Amino acid sequence: MGRELRRLLIAPERIAALVAVGQELPWLALEPKEGHYLERVLRYRPGDRLELVDGVGQLWTAVLAPERRLRLEQPPETPLQREAPVTPPLELAMAVPKREADLVWRMATELGADRLQPLLAERSAPGERCPLERWRGIVREATEQCERLWRPLLDSPCEAGAWLARPAPGIALLATTRRDGLPLCSQRLQALAEGASERDLAAGIRLAIGPEGGWTPEEQERAEAAGWHPVSLGGAILRTATAAVGGLALLADWRALRNASCRRPSP
Repeated sequence: MGRELRRLLIAPERIAALVAVGQELPWLALEPKEGHYLERVLRYRPGDRLELVDGVGQLWTAVLAPERRLRLEQPPETPLQREAPVTPPLELAMAVPKREADLVWRMATELGADRLQPLLAERSAPGERCPLERWRGIVREATEQCERLWRPLLDSPCEAGAWLARPAPGIALLATTRRDGLPLCSQRLQALAEGASERDLAAGIRLAIGPEGGWTPEEQERAEAAGWHPVSLGGAILRTATAAVGGLALLADWRALRNASCRRPSP
C-alpha cells in the first residue's frame, strides 16, 4: 500500500507565476515554513509525493526534490482536480471571545464556512486579542487537514454595530437570547430559503453570533434595520464558541441536504 498523500496549501498567485514561466512541468521553490513542515513535521524525503492545493478549488500532485523544491506532476494550468465552490456560500460572523477564537475558526473551516468575520461588540470581554495572521494560519492548516479545496476567507476585525448596519444580502440570521417568541435558527432558515430567489441564495447565508454578554439593544436594532433576522439557538444560554460552532453546523447540514436533493439521480 502506498503512502497516504498529505496536502500542502499554497497561495494561488504562486501557481499563476508558474504558468507565466511556461514550463510544462515546472519546479516550485518551498518557503522556509513549508520546507520545515514537510521535512521536520511530516518526515518527507526527496522522492516522496504529496498533493498541492491552491485554496481556490484546484489540486495537483507533486514530488519533493532536493533543495526544498517541488516538481509538479501536472501542468499548472491543467490541475489533476478542479472543483467549483459549494453553494450557497456560508459566512460566520462572531464577536471575538476572550478565549477559544482559535478553536472556532478551525472548526468553522472544517464545517465548511466560506467566509469568517471577527466582530468587536460593545459587550465583548475586555482585552480580547485579534492575532489575524495567526488566525489565518489556523484556517490554512485546517483547510489542509480536512482536505478542502477552497480555503475560507478570514476578514479583518470590524466594529460589530457598524458591520451589522450594512445592507445584508442573501439570508442574514442574527443569533440572540432572552427574547420571547423567536423562531429557531433552522426553522427560520428553512422558511426564508423557501421564499428566496436563486439570486438571494447565491448571495449566501450569514450567521452572526454575539458576545457572551449578548448584543446590546442598539446593535440588534441596527442589524434588524439592515435586514438581519433574529433567531434562537435554543433555550440554553450558550458560550460564544458553542453557539458559533453549533449554529454553523445547522447551516452546513441544511446546505448539504439541499444540495443532495438538487442532484439529479444517477442513470
